[in-house]
Amino acid sequence: MKLLVILLLFHTTFLMINGQISSITNTHHETYIVHVQKPKNTKPLRSIDLLSWYMSFLPTKTLASGEARIVYAYQTAITGFAARLTREEVKAMETKEGFIHATKERMLYLHTTHINDFLGLNQGTCLQRDTNLGKGLIIGMLDTGVLPNHPSFKDNGLPHPPSKWKGHCDFKPTTCNNKLIGARSFQRGNKDLPYDTIGHGTHTASIAAGGFVKDAQVLGNAKGTASGVAPNCHLAIYKVCHSSVCGSSDVLAGIDQAMADGVDVISLSFGGGAVPFYDDAVAIGALAAVEKGIIVTSSAGNSGPAKGTIENDAPWLITVGASTMDRLLRARVKLGNNEELMGESAYHPSGFTSGFLPIVYPGRHGSSRAKACSDGSLSRLNVKGMVVLCHNSGANTTVEKGIIVQKAGGVAMILINEEDQNMTTRAAAHVLPATHVSYSDGRRILAYALSKSNPTATIIFDGTLYGISSAPSIASFSSRGPSSVNEGVLKPDIIAPGVNILAAWPSPVGPLSLESPVNSTITSMTFNIVSGTSLSSPVIAGVATLLKIAHPDWSPAAIKSAIMTTADTLDRDGLPISDLYSMGAGHINPTNANDPGLVYDIVRDDYIAYLCGLGYTDKQVSTVARRIIECASIDPINAEELNYPSISVALGSKAEKTITRSVMNVGESESLYSVQIKKPEGVEVSVYPEKLSFSEMNQTLSFSLYFSSNDVGAMRGGASEGYLRWVSNKHIVRSPILVTFT
Repeated sequence: MKLLVILLLFHTTFLMINGQISSITNTHHETYIVHVQKPKNTKPLRSIDLLSWYMSFLPTKTLASGEARIVYAYQTAITGFAARLTREEVKAMETKEGFIHATKERMLYLHTTHINDFLGLNQGTCLQRDTNLGKGLIIGMLDTGVLPNHPSFKDNGLPHPPSKWKGHCDFKPTTCNNKLIGARSFQRGNKDLPYDTIGHGTHTASIAAGGFVKDAQVLGNAKGTASGVAPNCHLAIYKVCHSSVCGSSDVLAGIDQAMADGVDVISLSFGGGAVPFYDDAVAIGALAAVEKGIIVTSSAGNSGPAKGTIENDAPWLITVGASTMDRLLRARVKLGNNEELMGESAYHPSGFTSGFLPIVYPGRHGSSRAKACSDGSLSRLNVKGMVVLCHNSGANTTVEKGIIVQKAGGVAMILINEEDQNMTTRAAAHVLPATHVSYSDGRRILAYALSKSNPTATIIFDGTLYGISSAPSIASFSSRGPSSVNEGVLKPDIIAPGVNILAAWPSPVGPLSLESPVNSTITSMTFNIVSGTSLSSPVIAGVATLLKIAHPDWSPAAIKSAIMTTADTLDRDGLPISDLYSMGAGHINPTNANDPGLVYDIVRDDYIAYLCGLGYTDKQVSTVARRIIECASIDPINAEELNYPSISVALGSKAEKTITRSVMNVGESESLYSVQIKKPEGVEVSVYPEKLSFSEMNQTLSFSLYFSSNDVGAMRGGASEGYLRWVSNKHIVRSPILVTFT
């Protein structure tokens, strides 16, 4: 028998079977980690004895591939082993004496801010390696300014900005550098330095292009190396928002300046209710930028989950919704009846009581302000020394609720979601022991608290866990389509991480935030965890920057197409992420976007024809186009006919319709694509031609889609989803299909 070799890896001791670690190639078997009891043997165990014990749990049938069943036989970290098993074999193993638990293997990565790991982006991937992590391009951030002294904005090893850069730094000359190459402020013409006093702009800038910062963490959690999506990219800051308000005139001035300065990508993380494009400064300024070849990303809004809440809905914008990741900063609620419920918090205080504390529910008597733990609402209540239940409602933030609870004498807080917030919880940097639970778990806590004369609870803090959820899922707050004004184009376009994102922050957080106000001279390494579609937009801005370096001849529309047609539509458990109104084309997959095969391109004249097709007057179209347009001399098109990567069609009294799309070959010069259709329910869809044969790069071919339905009357007012896929021997180019019945 060959000797067993002990392998030390990441401080865990394994037994390497047969002297080697063999790869997993059998698709019918997956690797499971199996935990078992120690064998009933009082004598010191040898490695061979342990292996025999482990083997007793396994099926006697060998693998068809000839590979060994056991991958690792652990002997120090746990009592158990890793083995290649089917789900049925694991089920059979559960009946054996000594079995404890089995879990399917997860892919683990080095711990960073986790966005890049979750997206499959790190320095070893082709996309980041080939683009030199964004070096040489400039992202313009329109936001609340920046804390320039933060370590995320050091310029270690970065070159001078490109010669096209014409921008200016309003800070002291020594404050800007080769990372932070420009900073301007716009506030209705008043002079103001672009310092960030609320954190939003610092956070978003570091997500897009912050440099590498080791040992980043928030109050001891989510530890790792922080970096933006394009960490070697230059940053230009345009402060157009002051406090939480962004004047549209300031925004337009910021876009104007960014274009003049020579930025390559613009990221916007603000918006208002949808209005016609001719009244929308963001849409107008963004179209100008796009026509100059500048990519513009924008947040979808935080008014979900109701439909029709989407913002920044212009088709030339990349509109980004928010999704979750697989990281959990777990803080469990344990009730007096020993029931445990899962929650999240970024503040995990050491030494918090292990005993139970009395629960108080301020909303017991129906006061909406007390229910939300609003300012002053707890002053007449006795909450001293208690765990206070607060609803995630009202005007104050989750952290502000904790401050109010603490001032009133409460020692801990359980934050409960409202029904429309469902499962999305936020790991905020609270000032006191707290946890945020889902709506369903909150109902169970309330039921217990209201049914007992002396209810009690405690909070158990478990630290940072990875890979424990079926991410990505859509954030409850992420705004949904369709647009309430500009219908026809499916929005959002894409979703990206926007829940519990760790990034740079200009001031201390957690309990220290009560002692240390924002200070522009702070240079300490402060980070914070925040949620919102504001954070999803800079993720896509970073990805778009990498794609622009990899494909300098691609237009903004082509880059958007690459992002959309390669998006993931299933979560990591293989289940659908969400519906089209929530996720658009799906979840960003940067690696696939770098090699999409085909792209849907849109030129400037197409947008003008689309604007004429909206029924705008010549003056209104000219306002958006920034030049005189006479729609009578233009063949107008409607939103269905715009060469968009997603397909949205309305069927009404005329229950049939034909639309045309064109795709450009950016894959192999000679390639053949065949069509695959998943028909929306109640709709027949046919495509002509069914095959597209390309003979050269950048060749464009067109195809037509014919829609018909005999069920329009029965389905009126509803919508049905499907997809179109062009498939070659290497690429899958996917477009979602949404059919509405009017």
